[in-house]
Amino acid sequence: MPKAIQQQDVSVLSAAKNGLVFLTPNDWALIADKAIRRQFKPGEHIVQKGRRTHGVYLVLKGTAAVQIAAQGKSPAIQPGEVCGEISFIDDLPATANVVAVETVEAFFLDRPMLQSLIELFPHLGSRFYHSLASSLSRRLRELIGPAPASK
Repeated sequence: MPKAIQQQDVSVLSAAKNGLVFLTPNDWALIADKAIRRQFKPGEHIVQKGRRTHGVYLVLKGTAAVQIAAQGKSPAIQPGEVCGEISFIDDLPATANVVAVETVEAFFLDRPMLQSLIELFPHLGSRFYHSLASSLSRRLRELIGPAPASK
């Protein structure tokens, strides 16, 4: 991948307020170098409920919708955000569909590649999992609704 495009991708990922916020620019450069770039057409599944993802997706361009049967709304996944992380974390089938609303470009990080990066750079692993936990916490809070005001 040309260096300018890789730098642009890293810029999108590192600037996202709801992305993997604890990763450093060096972490992103390592990840971008090893990731597989994938493209999804509107209506195409990025993640399918009931199927394992075997990795995570980091959206670079476009928007995807999370389709949760029990919810009436479909939360959006924007550039810089992650999807497929629940299946990645517990190595079980996905809990929801994620469908491209428009053309989506994403990095795919498979489990073996991420594990080898984490073995080589343990601090990257700590920041990566801290970021995933933060993202999941934010999404869960959004689904549950606003917390009551503290006294």
